Amino acid sequence: MKSSADTRKPYTGPIRSLVLAFDVGTTFSGVSYAILEPGEIPKIHGVTRFPGQEHVAGNSKIPTIMYYDREGKMMAAGAEADTPSMLSLAEDEGWIKVELFKLRLRPRTMKLNMNGMRLGPLPYRQSAVDVFGDFLSYLFLCTRNFIRDTHANGASLWKAVEHDIQFVLSHPNGWEGAQQTKMRRAAVYGGLIPGTNEGKARIRFVTEGEASLHACVLNGLADDVLIGSPKSGFLVLDAGGGTLDISSYSIRAQAPLVIEEVAPPDCVFAGSVFVSRRARELFQVEKLKNSKYGTPDAVDHITKRFDETTKRLFRDKKDSQFILFGSPLDKDLSVGIRSGQLKLSGTEVAELFEPSVQAAVHAIKAQVEASSGMIKSVFLVGGYANSAWLFSQLQKRLEPYGVAVSRPDTQTSKAVADGAIGFYCDHHVSARMSKFMYGVEYLRQYDSADPEHVERKDRLCELPSGPRLLPDAFDCILARGVKVKESTVFTRKYCTELTSLTLLSVFEVEIWCYRGGNTIPKWIMRQAEDFSTLCLVRADLSPLSSSAEAKTGKHGRVYWNIVFSVEIHFGLTEFRARIKWVDNVCAPSCMSFPLLSVWSIHILGRNKIVRFSDYCIVVSNAETGLQWSRIDHL
Repeated sequence: MKSSADTRKPYTGPIRSLVLAFDVGTTFSGVSYAILEPGEIPKIHGVTRFPGQEHVAGNSKIPTIMYYDREGKMMAAGAEADTPSMLSLAEDEGWIKVELFKLRLRPRTMKLNMNGMRLGPLPYRQSAVDVFGDFLSYLFLCTRNFIRDTHANGASLWKAVEHDIQFVLSHPNGWEGAQQTKMRRAAVYGGLIPGTNEGKARIRFVTEGEASLHACVLNGLADDVLIGSPKSGFLVLDAGGGTLDISSYSIRAQAPLVIEEVAPPDCVFAGSVFVSRRARELFQVEKLKNSKYGTPDAVDHITKRFDETTKRLFRDKKDSQFILFGSPLDKDLSVGIRSGQLKLSGTEVAELFEPSVQAAVHAIKAQVEASSGMIKSVFLVGGYANSAWLFSQLQKRLEPYGVAVSRPDTQTSKAVADGAIGFYCDHHVSARMSKFMYGVEYLRQYDSADPEHVERKDRLCELPSGPRLLPDAFDCILARGVKVKESTVFTRKYCTELTSLTLLSVFEVEIWCYRGGNTIPKWIMRQAEDFSTLCLVRADLSPLSSSAEAKTGKHGRVYWNIVFSVEIHFGLTEFRARIKWVDNVCAPSCMSFPLLSVWSIHILGRNKIVRFSDYCIVVSNAETGLQWSRIDHL
């Protein structure tokens, strides 16, 4: 079985182009790229030289940290911000260290347990999006300089492509449309793209799980799975600094390679940074509380040394662990410090890892169950995958379930960046599983014999045409755990009764998502955590005013009945939708919108939506065109 790098097709574009993939991690970041030459097969390169670590040959990752001065200006970033001279300067000048800022973009529904610690303050007059944009700008500058200095005629190469560079931004599986929008705004702020529609279209998104999948295929890691039974599946666990991103797949075809998700992807905050946070808490609250080494600065230094040595090398809880942080003169036997080393038992270190290990095992078992037992292999990638303890514990605890765990012998920390380029060039995943339940709000016919309806009687509304209806009814368009191909478009028809055609110019669509499980709720509970409004989509439907026919309602009120459709693309890495209607010349029109996430319909003001009884799926097929099939429900 050949890897995708061997079977990749030549670039078909008319002119030379460049695609950059930025992997902004919670603790470390990297960049990969491909030069797209017409008629040639793209080759993936990595940026392996960054300012501040030129002495480390081939290092493809830099710390995700920055320093800002008191006026909110970025002064240093990456490896440069982690040098002794910069640390000293930052202390003298009172600069603010910014780290873990990626976690600030998380959806509010994803809870973050920092073990009593908080994220540090943002710089003066800077938002999380601004900070993210500054770091993207720094990565972009480093990449430009690397390409200019590394490739033959690098300066002319960059000049030829710099105004049309394509970008792939990776993000955790749990990030949604709102986070993608923030990242796109950060790219504009950082100067990667202009703020025009054409500029924003140069940004593509891929989940870290899917990027890691492409990296596995690129490196031939999935060969055993690829040649196996099509009914068998495999799981990619991208263990990073902040999140564990879990994605499950199966092979549907091999020539060309076609892969489909077999379970909704998962994302949990259990990355390596939380092991460090627990270690810091152990040092500060328990081990060093009554020692002169228990000061915040000393604890920070010991924690950093734990990160650099013990956390990476730990493999057996029977062995004592020693954190070398000082000189031979540093000694406090009462807390286990001798010759500049803090002694920890293997059991103590294992307990620091335990929540992460448990979270990973729990998430993998849930994926195995959701895939109906298809998962037989787990590929462990990402920077945290280098932990011998994490790897051995996953192997031990998943063996009883018939799941084998393996990890590549190549550098796994750059899997996401390389895989993001593989996603752009090869695009192996043809179908994805819906993570949540997506639906619409509509007006439900009032039933006086239904107790639930009677409880909501005070909210009854009446359309101009006469029906008495209840708001806040939830109508599921797409259930959780449904496989959706990229070519599938979900289309729903709606009608609304307007008492003024001027309302068509401010037509708005409100987006809902239900996260409470697989049972379809009857009503939208607006204050419940399981429901969230994700965005509004606005359209100008005033072209319909010329073809709308005035009608007289129940009480003599004049109204207009407007019919339109909403098309939703669920199977892409970024959700999209468009509103369609038929104008007075019977020609279909549409307005397309990139959406923050997926959908429900709610017309503001006096507009009211009535559900049509039919549900439709439109499947786009290159040979047969559009094929319509009617179903009762999804």
